[in-house]
Amino acid sequence: MSLNLTGQHSGLAETGLRRIRDVLARHVESGKIPGLVALVGRGGETHVEAVGTMRHDGGAPMRRDTIFRMASTSKPVTMAAAMILLDECRLRLDDPVEPWLPELADRRVLKRIDGPLDDTLPARRPITVRDVLTSTFGLGMDMTVLGTPIMNAVFEQGLTPNLPEPMPEPDEWMRRLGTLPLMHQPGERWQYQISSDLLGVLVARVTGQSFETFLRERVFDPLGMKDTAFHVPADKIDRLPPLYTPDPQTGEFTVWDEAEGGRHSRPPAFQDGGGGLVSTVDDYHAYFRMLLNGGMHEGERILSRPAVELMTTNRLTPEQNTARTTMARDHVHASFGQGQHGGWGMGMAVRTYRGDYAPIGQFGWDGGSGTSTYADPHHQLTGILLTQVGMSTPDSARVIHDFWTTLYQAIDD
Repeated sequence: MSLNLTGQHSGLAETGLRRIRDVLARHVESGKIPGLVALVGRGGETHVEAVGTMRHDGGAPMRRDTIFRMASTSKPVTMAAAMILLDECRLRLDDPVEPWLPELADRRVLKRIDGPLDDTLPARRPITVRDVLTSTFGLGMDMTVLGTPIMNAVFEQGLTPNLPEPMPEPDEWMRRLGTLPLMHQPGERWQYQISSDLLGVLVARVTGQSFETFLRERVFDPLGMKDTAFHVPADKIDRLPPLYTPDPQTGEFTVWDEAEGGRHSRPPAFQDGGGGLVSTVDDYHAYFRMLLNGGMHEGERILSRPAVELMTTNRLTPEQNTARTTMARDHVHASFGQGQHGGWGMGMAVRTYRGDYAPIGQFGWDGGSGTSTYADPHHQLTGILLTQVGMSTPDSARVIHDFWTTLYQAIDD
């Protein structure tokens, strides 16, 4: 158990921080969560807890510099690459993406979401940069229509991460994507995941660099995010725990991805902006603190203030948000109550109503590998909680909920 405090007068009560530690420790002691690392940042103060062990059967303790699979919490970070291109006028929000992504020209759209793949009509307009950045380009992971021909085709083509086979290299991935009709008209509906993966291909084609190279040069290196990447090099692999997906029936720990020889032990064919990053609490703290600072980091500008405001405020109309609202309201079990935020910016959720202890305006996202990363402009607060337990059971989601519930009680100003 570690406790690191720097700086003074952050408005976080000592008793509140102790309660956070006690609640986290209780989850680890239950045997459901082998280990976790949590960070709370406010003003000049950073408070870090490392609790438990790397493996479920003991072994090395969790440390502040443990590297985690960030899963969908990759989305808020990888979006910065596109925002830089908007800042530099190398992309414009309402330009069609066809010049860079010709595979998406002349789209057909399903007449019915559950209809056959050849029962289509032409798209009303081309897909734009804005559609991709707001997750409304017309294709995505829709948990409310599993088993339909289009969702089956998405899985069969290997277009999403976390399938038994890794995603193919970007040009082949784009070719496969181009064979499918859209589920909805461009700009009509928010849909999860595929737009975040598409983002990486778009950035690479606009810049002529790999997605990771551009992110490293423009985001990771300037922010000092030295452990953030799409794979873990051999000299750091001992800092990566296995990823467990407990059996939903028995709760027994199953290793979904081992560190040595696992998915993140070598560079992937597809640099997946939707879920491919590995990182640490301190690296993510640097990124979210930069967003809270309006794009500045230690006197250096990473993003313009308007770009940060675009990312971190709601971009969706009620109509576009329908699928998201339905999933949160009617399919609560699918995400164990995660995702009831109201809005979506670019690459992240945005709170548009008070649904729990977090205030309106809080932004960030959660990951299926048991990760949670949010910043709160109202309190100038960052919270990061990283575990090695995937959301095949509610256990990691429950730790995340309890972390935020206790964190907001610790604010005493």
